[in-house]
Amino acid sequence: MTDSEIEITADLVHGLLKEQHPDLAGLAIREVVGGWDNQQWRLGDELAVRMPRTEGAPELQRKERRWLPVLAPRLPLPVPVPVRVGEPSVRFPKPWTIVTWVPGEPLDHTSISRGDHAADALAGFLRALHVEAPAEAPTSSDRGDHPKKCTDGFDYFFQAVAPAGMADEVRAVWDDAVAAPEWEGPPVWVHGDLHPANVVVSDGTLSGVIDFGDMFAGDPAWDLAAAWVILPAGAAARFFDAYARADEATIRRARGLAAVKSLFLMLMGQNGDRGLPGGKPTWGPAGRAALDRVVSGGLT
Repeated sequence: MTDSEIEITADLVHGLLKEQHPDLAGLAIREVVGGWDNQQWRLGDELAVRMPRTEGAPELQRKERRWLPVLAPRLPLPVPVPVRVGEPSVRFPKPWTIVTWVPGEPLDHTSISRGDHAADALAGFLRALHVEAPAEAPTSSDRGDHPKKCTDGFDYFFQAVAPAGMADEVRAVWDDAVAAPEWEGPPVWVHGDLHPANVVVSDGTLSGVIDFGDMFAGDPAWDLAAAWVILPAGAAARFFDAYARADEATIRRARGLAAVKSLFLMLMGQNGDRGLPGGKPTWGPAGRAALDRVVSGGLT
């Protein structure tokens, strides 16, 4: 999954800054734990350097550089806006990006204590994001489809990690999503990868959204799954009331997608041969907690 031939160190990042952005080379560099496609280094107090470490990461960064400056001004929560580009060089053969730093702690390392506030914040963010996307907006090759087209992935995750005590309930949620009508509206901007490691929390509530590499134009249900995957128990109903745009079919699809996302996090968080590369130990408990919320009764 990662390019093991390139060791990304603080010295490497500093050297690249000296060569290409010398005005920033004097800022402190600190590694940020986490990341899958990109390794991130905090640069001073207000910036971060995103270094690609998978084959597909440069394309994901290119997408962020193209579209985040367009989307960010209308979003009510901070997002990492690209401000500089690093060019491929002898020292590092891939493009890289300097972005604004989004303060807060990733949700997979903390918790939301102000559930109502977080529900309102997430709803406001997604209302602002989910507008009709232009014709040239990116599409996705591995997400964005109706749940009925994702049954192979669900079955794989379900068989690997679904807890025996709730397997029937999880299957019922998924079957209901598969049976739900398709999205009939225009393709809207979708973050595409909302889970606990891609949102940050401050003062007990949602304070920022990061990692837009998987953004695409499509069905908003892929983001609305966050009502269960991100928000604490009891907050989903308030979220959908505040969002105010989701019909019953969209909520059914979103709940099913929340189930598969939860199972994915559980598998990613496993250690040893059964887990998937790139996952973090914190993702397993986060996924299990989300799955409990998914099966506990819809919007309760």
